[in-house]
Formats: sequence, structure tokens, C-alpha cells
Amino acid sequence: MKISARNVLKGKVVSIKAGPVSTLVVIEVAKGVQLTSTITSSSAKELKLKKGKPAYAVIKSSSVIVGVD
Repeated sequence: MKISARNVLKGKVVSIKAGPVSTLVVIEVAKGVQLTSTITSSSAKELKLKKGKPAYAVIKSSSVIVGVD
């Protein structure tokens, strides 16, 4: 796999919550460190995501927004 994103974290799928339009995918990238992503359900099916399967979290963003109360 070759991509232009610089932030690629290898991990394991620990949770999948599929809906009719979107699917919530949780990937554990280190012990106790989980990243959550919402992707289309059609993409989840195409990727054949399953709990326990290796996967990559690819992060590409031009900005990170931080807020506080």
C-alpha cells in the first residue's frame, strides 16, 4: 500500500458498529490507545472489516481544532 498521508498507524479492529449508511470502526493502534472513525457502510463492506483483523488508521488533515469549556 502506497499513499501520500504521513500519519499511518497500524492496528487491529476492536469494534464495528454497522448502520444503514455509516459504520463506526474502532482500531487499537497501541495497548490502550484506540482511534475511532466513521466510514460509509459500503466502504466497510468493501474493506471486509472484521473484529480482530489488522487495519491501518490513516490520518490526513490540514488542521487540528482544539476547544475547551
